[in-house]
Amino acid sequence: MSDFSNHKFGTKAIHAGAEPDPTTGAIMTPIFQTSTYVQESPGTNKGYGYARGKNPTRTALQTNIAALENGKHALCFSSGMGATDAVMKLLRPGDEVITGDDLYGGSYRMFTQIFAHYGIKFHFINLTNADNIKQYINANTKLIWVETPTNPTMQIVDIEACSTISKANNLTLVIDNTFASPYLQNPLALGADIVMHSATKYLGGHSDVVMGALITNDDALFDKLYFILNSCGANPGPMDCFLVMRGIKTLHLRMERHCYNGRIIAEYLKTHPKIEKVYWPGFTDHPNHLIAKKQMKDFGGMISIVLKGASLEDTFKIASSFHVFSLAESLGGVESLINHPATMTHASIPKAERDKAGVVENLLRLSVGVEDVEDLLEDLKQALS
Repeated sequence: MSDFSNHKFGTKAIHAGAEPDPTTGAIMTPIFQTSTYVQESPGTNKGYGYARGKNPTRTALQTNIAALENGKHALCFSSGMGATDAVMKLLRPGDEVITGDDLYGGSYRMFTQIFAHYGIKFHFINLTNADNIKQYINANTKLIWVETPTNPTMQIVDIEACSTISKANNLTLVIDNTFASPYLQNPLALGADIVMHSATKYLGGHSDVVMGALITNDDALFDKLYFILNSCGANPGPMDCFLVMRGIKTLHLRMERHCYNGRIIAEYLKTHPKIEKVYWPGFTDHPNHLIAKKQMKDFGGMISIVLKGASLEDTFKIASSFHVFSLAESLGGVESLINHPATMTHASIPKAERDKAGVVENLLRLSVGVEDVEDLLEDLKQALS
């Protein structure tokens, strides 16, 4: 197999893991729609025995994603939560996890309503100052789980600083890199042990597939995670793998437009009289902007806004008034989406905790797509009028 690990990002996105089919010469990786593989004799399965463990389409995608994150190993899962679940299964009763206080609602729900029942303790803290981590470390601490930028208030967490602390205390550092994508940020190069993606989002990029991914350079971690994947069965199907691999071929092009459109829209919203606050890490006054500038290539297309003086009813009315933006959960697709976190993606978090983290009822989250930005601006103007 050709090695594209030393090539530039766009070349890796298109070519890493993709080999012409040896039978037909097909340039696109075939969809190996099979549950099992014929063996000439017992134990001669050429690496493929049963499709829960391995599938050639998935193998190609995993090679591609590993190359994008400059990692040695990647594993794909049936969803981002399936990938998160696998990481949590590295832990044992009595272990403790330090994570952020602004966290995707699905992650919060899994941590507090699933794994907490198995004796795992979670500390939800402000990670914008990595030094805050130190006071929560004890003999039971095993893992630090970080989103950066966070969902939905775009908090920026210093990955290198977290890595320094985790390594000094023999902890595992996991970075949820979904909002940035590998195009904007590579946490392994900054000292992370595991990178997680909801590949549903920017990697797939077309709102037509659900998938998760984990990437690591650690052989022992990879072996443990693969054992969990194979044993517990949160594996993606080959058609989904094909779709994500196809989506990744334009990731660099899409991210350039997401960032371009995001910047123009963020700057427009910042001076809008009906907007109280805009969360976007590209602003020089955004908390930890300099860290974002250091560890990210650009600032992305995710923006959250707080509507000035808006009631919940007002917020609902505005959220439902768009024509180009679609009111929907998820993010990272080519189309622009608007989301009300308090009742949608973060509804599982208690209101007191949401308010504390800034996820108030008059906050809306925008996933800026790749449409013509003039049309997006016109849509914002009419919805906010």
